[in-house]
Amino acid sequence: MNTHLEHFRNLVSLAAVDGKIEEIERITLSKIAYERGIPIDRMNVMLKRADEYTYLIPQNLIKKEQQLQEMIEFALVDGEFAEAEKGLIMSVGEKLGFTKEKLKELISATDK
Repeated sequence: MNTHLEHFRNLVSLAAVDGKIEEIERITLSKIAYERGIPIDRMNVMLKRADEYTYLIPQNLIKKEQQLQEMIEFALVDGEFAEAEKGLIMSVGEKLGFTKEKLKELISATDK
């Protein structure tokens, strides 16, 4: 699976972590899919299967930081930073090798 698709799948997983995918999240995912050349029908299948996905870990530090930052920004797209989203980001961030302090710093810098 190519990097863009893996990263997009992780965003779909994040969108579904709180049990629902809000309309603004769907719109944002549609824009991201378009920008990355992911066909809309493939995106729709991914949305239907969102609860089946597990998070795929990027292989280098730059990609890890980019993906984590994008996850934080995406979590805030609906105007609410749900605890489930924050929990997933903290969990993913720790698995990526970030300290809790660094994660809290990244989240608070973005959550303004």
